[in-house]
Amino acid sequence: MPPSTIGAINQLSESEKRKVYARIIPRALLERFNLPDAESPALQNFLQFTFAPHSSDVEMSLFHQPNFPDPILYGHLTDTLNGQIHILLYILNDPTAPRFNVDITPDGQATKFGTFLRNLTAEQDALLAGLAPGQVRRGLRLLPAAMSTFEEFVHSLRHEYYFVEPLFYHNAVLFERYGFAYQEGRRFMERIHKGFSANGDLLNQLDGENIFRHREAAASVRLRSWALHDGILGEAFTNVTMYKRIGKPANVNTCPEIAW
Repeated sequence: MPPSTIGAINQLSESEKRKVYARIIPRALLERFNLPDAESPALQNFLQFTFAPHSSDVEMSLFHQPNFPDPILYGHLTDTLNGQIHILLYILNDPTAPRFNVDITPDGQATKFGTFLRNLTAEQDALLAGLAPGQVRRGLRLLPAAMSTFEEFVHSLRHEYYFVEPLFYHNAVLFERYGFAYQEGRRFMERIHKGFSANGDLLNQLDGENIFRHREAAASVRLRSWALHDGILGEAFTNVTMYKRIGKPANVNTCPEIAW
């Protein structure tokens, strides 16, 4: 039987692992940057992996050109305890867009996308440029194609669903709108929406004290996410896990009628 888990794929030879994981890459992404086909050995010049033989996770970085500082696609996948596929992080970067160093402080320390440390100047610039928390560059607007390709990959491993861990509030809302449901965190998300609604405790904290806490944040998913990232909730955005059944949208909506 072909492998059905990340751990089992990682036991394959180097060339076999690369062939399997290359199926995660959307064809639209390769075509946009004139990269070789996923099956072509020439793609290996643009594709980097961390996938030790005895590990149950994989990190993949696809670059549009060698030695560019940021990948156009970064994915970090692992196995759940019962062998399901779990996305820990998935990023699509537009390499032609300006870069904002929200991932590193001025003295060179990694911020873990602002979840550990913060580069406030870079974050302010990113917000004004239309980015959401954690984004170092504008996205590629290829998420529908990326999700379709990823679901084909998951289905090829004989799974009916997969999991994702949204790093920020806006990620969770975006996943909702693409058909995900909550394994954990739905009440937390509903509590946040209530807080930003009329007479909510979070709405009352949008006092304009800084750029992250403007009053209009209540009516924007992206700006809500910045306010939460700035600590308006009094606790970190954590313990939210979502799942998607292949081909079956869940129709969950914890913040109805709120624009991006």
